Amino acid sequence: MSAPLDHSTSDDWGDPSRAIIEAVAAREGVDVTDIEPPAYEPLFTAINPEALDRLFRNPAEMATARVVLEYEGYEVVVHGDGRVEVSDPSFDPDGVGQPVED
Repeated sequence: MSAPLDHSTSDDWGDPSRAIIEAVAAREGVDVTDIEPPAYEPLFTAINPEALDRLFRNPAEMATARVVLEYEGYEVVVHGDGRVEVSDPSFDPDGVGQPVED
């Protein structure tokens, strides 16, 4: 069973929309250029990438901000400090939760 979270941290905090694609690619074990239709939905089906990037344009002002979205079956959390967490919402570390229905 895989770990529930993958973290992507960048020293040069660029566009969060790009960081989401990079984190999902890492989680999927594919190259970032593979995260495109038809195998993957465009990011804009989950969030407006331009609006997300504008929101985090000034990291100092957004240091404590957090945006949560679902993309490609993962829960994605973008933090104002540049971290992107990708977790599998069906992962139950205790093994006692309800089964996840598709």
